[in-house]
Amino acid sequence: MISQPLKLGFLASNNGSSFRAILAAIEAGTLAAEARLVVSNRREAPALAFAAAHGVATRAIATVADPEGADAALAAALRGAGAELVILSGYLRKLGPATLAAYENRVLNIHPALLPKYGGQGMYGRRVHEAVAASGDAVSGASVHIVDGDYDHGPLVATLEIALAPGDDAAAIEAKVMAAEPMFFVDVLRRLATGALVLPEPHR
Repeated sequence: MISQPLKLGFLASNNGSSFRAILAAIEAGTLAAEARLVVSNRREAPALAFAAAHGVATRAIATVADPEGADAALAAALRGAGAELVILSGYLRKLGPATLAAYENRVLNIHPALLPKYGGQGMYGRRVHEAVAASGDAVSGASVHIVDGDYDHGPLVATLEIALAPGDDAAAIEAKVMAAEPMFFVDVLRRLATGALVLPEPHR
């Protein structure tokens, strides 16, 4: 059971655009949530400086040298901060088994296309939009899903469809999706906070 207000932990490798939008909604009083911790695998990630400037606790946990140790440290840091729901905001590392077990069905990611058609290993950033452009699809969108051990594989929580214009190239599609993603993620969290959306319970 997720308590109210939502107690959020964030993982970001770079700017953390979704984190920034979510924090803005929290600060504006339009989202019943608390930002408990922001963790990055990169000490120089702008998301950490932004979080610190807004009074949110931060941690940098490098993952390359000791992935297993980093996984344990991440799970412990999130639990220690009291995070009940973990939000990926451009976190470019695959989560390890300790974190996934500690937060089963409680890690959410937003993918910049409609899943499952445009997901999987290597499908991130501009590559996703290039695939959509090549398909000739009339719509793209964003997908919020639960994170499990496979790339873009966990159950869908919500999707947003975005109409494309004939001839939209990857850059145009990317701009449309990026403009819509942050507030869509905020809306999904707002629905979770009000009980309009309910995540599956962990298998305990």
